[in-house]
Amino acid sequence: MSFVSELRTLPIDALLKKSQAATLEDVRASMVKSHLSLSDFATLISPQGVGLLEPLCQRSRALTLRRFGRVMRLFAPIYVSNECVNNCKYCGFSRDNPILRVTLSVEETVREARALLAEGFRNILLVAGEHPKFVSNRYLEECVRACHEICPSVSLEVASLDVDEYRNLVAQGADGVTLFQESYNHELYAEMHTSGPKRDFEWRLGTQERAYEGGFRKLGISALYGLGDWRYEAICVAAHADYLMRNCWKAQTSISMPRMRPCAGSFKPRSEMKDKDLAQLICAFRLFLPDVGLVLSTRESPQLRNGLIQIGITMMSAGSHTEPGGYTNAAHERLHETKRGIVQAHVPTAEEHAAGQFDIADDRSAGEVATLLRSLGYEPVWKDWDAALCA
Repeated sequence: MSFVSELRTLPIDALLKKSQAATLEDVRASMVKSHLSLSDFATLISPQGVGLLEPLCQRSRALTLRRFGRVMRLFAPIYVSNECVNNCKYCGFSRDNPILRVTLSVEETVREARALLAEGFRNILLVAGEHPKFVSNRYLEECVRACHEICPSVSLEVASLDVDEYRNLVAQGADGVTLFQESYNHELYAEMHTSGPKRDFEWRLGTQERAYEGGFRKLGISALYGLGDWRYEAICVAAHADYLMRNCWKAQTSISMPRMRPCAGSFKPRSEMKDKDLAQLICAFRLFLPDVGLVLSTRESPQLRNGLIQIGITMMSAGSHTEPGGYTNAAHERLHETKRGIVQAHVPTAEEHAAGQFDIADDRSAGEVATLLRSLGYEPVWKDWDAALCA
């Protein structure tokens, strides 16, 4: 049974009703359990749960320290391409957005990786839009192989692939796959993805299982909060993570916490997830899944990230750029504009750069984030994996 099948059987509406009806006593009862059910998770993210946010944070913090210690894994993304054939209403890279685009060469990707290595990173994430002409499987394999020669841990956030394609990427040195389902609501997903291969909801939903079969040892998931009811999405994410931890148990499962940020296009968030809601959700994930990795990106402000570090987060990005060539200004001379997917004649000025996927909120350098972590009593971890461990 795959998670595609399991999702069809989830009583999501009933769990949402339970969440809405939960009392403070219900939240207290779920909070103190040693083993929580998905129903308990729905209770913890209830509107009433905000009233117990402080004890929730205390319990989540204690559990995180017990399971993970005072360490924080750090990583940075390298955007290798913002070319894309998909039309996704919420994404800055959406095909019809008239933006400046570029795809880095393998050599330029390595230059970006070396810039991150100089900052201390030994864990990088290669990110790309979905465009077979520019981001072919062979291109990805070459980027992974070249980066793995200088960096021990290379993960991917790219189009959903099949098992053999994932197996080939593992052979070149890739060890992690992150892919957001965006929305677990089938109808909303169809509304948000108007054209392109990403429209296939079930193919995307099975990504992590195919990556696991292909040999990946790190699997990352999430919804994009702001598209629909955040509690609906969170229940599905929790169920998905629980499924992966039970069925893909040789791999590490992590959950990201992305809230929508401003980007190219006119799309506005459909729903609001407040800062307190985000903190509540982090605590609920930790109590429901004590061993899951929880990832926080530079989408959030420095002030909020400083607080969330201490209640359950185990991995953070730092010093991030969301545009290709963002660290070294690589490929600037090849910038081109597209309108509805068609390349336009364009001569880039010195001030122009490729469009980013979204605006970051925390622009502190990796060094500044590391210093902050140490001041809070945490040890920044730049490297937590080497292929030699499996030799």
